[in-house]
Amino acid sequence: MKSRFFIYVLFAVCLVVSPSVRAESIRVIIAGSTEISLNNTGGETLSMSYSDAALILLDEEVRFFKGIELEFVVPQTYLPYKGSLGIALYADLDRIPEPGIADLEARQLSFEPIPNKIQTVYQIPLRAGHGLRTSPYASVPTGIVLPAAFPLLFRIMPIIKGIGEQIEAMRFSLSVKPILGDEGAVKIAVRYPENLHDRPLTILIDDEVIENPGEERLIKEGEHHLVVLSNDYRNESRRFRVERGKVLDLTINLQDPTPLVIFEAPENTQIYLDNQSLGNNPLPVSVEPGTHEVKFQVGDYAVLKPLVVQKGKTYRVALSVDVRILEND
Repeated sequence: MKSRFFIYVLFAVCLVVSPSVRAESIRVIIAGSTEISLNNTGGETLSMSYSDAALILLDEEVRFFKGIELEFVVPQTYLPYKGSLGIALYADLDRIPEPGIADLEARQLSFEPIPNKIQTVYQIPLRAGHGLRTSPYASVPTGIVLPAAFPLLFRIMPIIKGIGEQIEAMRFSLSVKPILGDEGAVKIAVRYPENLHDRPLTILIDDEVIENPGEERLIKEGEHHLVVLSNDYRNESRRFRVERGKVLDLTINLQDPTPLVIFEAPENTQIYLDNQSLGNNPLPVSVEPGTHEVKFQVGDYAVLKPLVVQKGKTYRVALSVDVRILEND
């Protein structure tokens, strides 16, 4: 079974993970769990009561994530009961609990009363250079939740005595989804021509040399330029597009650098290359770099043209027959 990280939400303005805080024993009701993964970028929503806790599982494939977004929604009927419930965050669970009542050892990271509004959005950074900022739409705590802080536990809990039946009947919701960074990945597979393997070549993406093209490489989403340079294979230049949060498998079919000449001519045309008859051959012809002579002959009519050939190039030589009609007054 694939290993996972288990992550929970921090609702404090400043994230502080202090190793000096000792673990405490807690009894919680695990209402459910949800997993953040590339296969579920839209996220999921958990329904919770005033005394529930929830697990949020983070898949081990987190390289495209810069954070997670948590949307906590309270029913409108809760607003008159401001200050009755709080939200706690725990780390270092001694085990991963099953749904239902669980006795755990865990370390509390934060605690605060439920904000006095219907909807609260938190964006929790998962890596340095995340670029997330607090805005009217979302709050971003100071600090980064690294895998070393996992597993974490999110919990709703009473903070006053005498919770009434009205609060006991309320349902709260917690929606969780990943925040993708602005990059994807590219992985290059190189295929060599027959009898021409493992010759030196240089691959560049956006003018940067790629040392290990077979390894997946994080790259900004959008269009990029790939170039292949070699004295033993044909040079290549192409454009490719990377999508956010996806891996692009890019195959490069290397080609023999021997120049090729393709001839096009009407039927019954005899084609000569350096005085060697090719008949009416439509197939590409391999030639050596340098200057060559091409001859087309139709009956008694012949056309000769010089052809300068460079390594790694393909040439198309066509004989065209044109008819001109002139009208004189």
